[in-house]
Amino acid sequence: MGKVVLVTGVARQLGGRFVRRIQRDPGVERVVGVDAVTPGHRLGGADFVRADIRQPAIARVLAEHDVDTVVHLDVTGTPLGSGGRTAVKETNVIGTMQLLGACQKSPTVRRLVVKSSTSVYGSASRDPAVFTETTPPKSLPSGGFAKDAVEVEGYVRGFARRRPDVAVCVLRFANILGPHADSPLADYFSLPVMPTVLGYDPRLQFVHEDDVVDVLRIACHEPRRGTLNSGTFNIAGDGVLLLSQCSRRLGRPTAPVLLPAVTWVGSALRTVGITDFSPEQIRLLTHGRVVSTVQMRETLGFEPAYTTAETFADFARSCGPGLLPPETLARAVDKVAALPSAGGATPPSAG
Repeated sequence: MGKVVLVTGVARQLGGRFVRRIQRDPGVERVVGVDAVTPGHRLGGADFVRADIRQPAIARVLAEHDVDTVVHLDVTGTPLGSGGRTAVKETNVIGTMQLLGACQKSPTVRRLVVKSSTSVYGSASRDPAVFTETTPPKSLPSGGFAKDAVEVEGYVRGFARRRPDVAVCVLRFANILGPHADSPLADYFSLPVMPTVLGYDPRLQFVHEDDVVDVLRIACHEPRRGTLNSGTFNIAGDGVLLLSQCSRRLGRPTAPVLLPAVTWVGSALRTVGITDFSPEQIRLLTHGRVVSTVQMRETLGFEPAYTTAETFADFARSCGPGLLPPETLARAVDKVAALPSAGGATPPSAG
C-alpha cells in the first residue's frame, strides 16, 4: 500500500499545483484534495472532497480515506471569492484547530506538513540582521496573517507534544512569488504606484512557487539519507532585494509617505482590495526581514532552483510593464548623467 495524502486548500493555484505534482510520485497511491470551494482548475486523478475544515466533518474524511499524510496548505492571507478578513482568520485558526483535532484522533495519520510563514518573526527596528529558526521575535505580530501564523504554529506544537508518533514538518516560507502568486505582497507589487515609508528601504526575500511545490514534496516523504524533514525550517531563495530595487525592476514609481501616516495608507490599500494589508505588512515594508536558510540546506537537504532576484524577475514578467519601464528609465538616467551640468562629458571647443 502506498501513501494516501490529504491536501487542504486545493481550490487555490498553489494547492492545485501541488496536488497534480504529488500524485506523480512513486509510492503515492491516492491523493485527496479538500476545500470549501470547488476548484476552478483540474486536480488530475486526485479525489476532491468539498468540505470545510472549520467543521468537525473533516475527521470523517480522514477516516474514510485512511489518510496517513496530511499537507495543510489552507493557511493564507487572502480570501478566496467573496470572503473577507474574518473568513480568512476563521479558516486559518479555527480550521487548523479542527484539522489537528481530527489528526490527533486518527490512528492512520503518520506525517503532518504545515505551510507557515517567516512573518511569525515580525518586523521591528531592533530585529537582528538575520533570523534563524530559533530566534525569538522582538515583538510578536499584533494582527493580520502574521498573527494567524503565530497561532497556527502554537497549535501545531501542541499537537506534536500530544502525538509524538507523528512526524511534523513546519515550513516557514518567505514571501511567495511567481506568475500565479496570490498574496497581499503580490497585490501590492501590482499597484500602478507603490506607497513606501519615507526614509526606509527594507530588505526583502522571496521564494518561487515552483520551489514551494518541490520542498513540500520533500516534506511529504520519508527523509532521504543524511537528511531530516521533521521540525521547523525557513524556506527562501538566496540573496535579498531592497524595496527600491523591486520598484525599479517593475517599472513602478513609488510614493513615499511619512511614517505617522502608514495607518491611513493601510486603510486605503484595504479599500482597493488588498484585504490583509495590515500594520504587520506595513512594518515589513518599513523594516524588512531576512532569514537564515542554513537548516533548509544542511538538515532538510533542499536547494531552491530560484534565487530571490530570479524569483522576482519571473514575477515581474507576469505583471506587465509599469508606468516607468526599466529600459526607458535607464535611458533617461543615462541622458541626464551625460549632461554637462550633471558632470557628463563636455563637447570639444570649436577653437
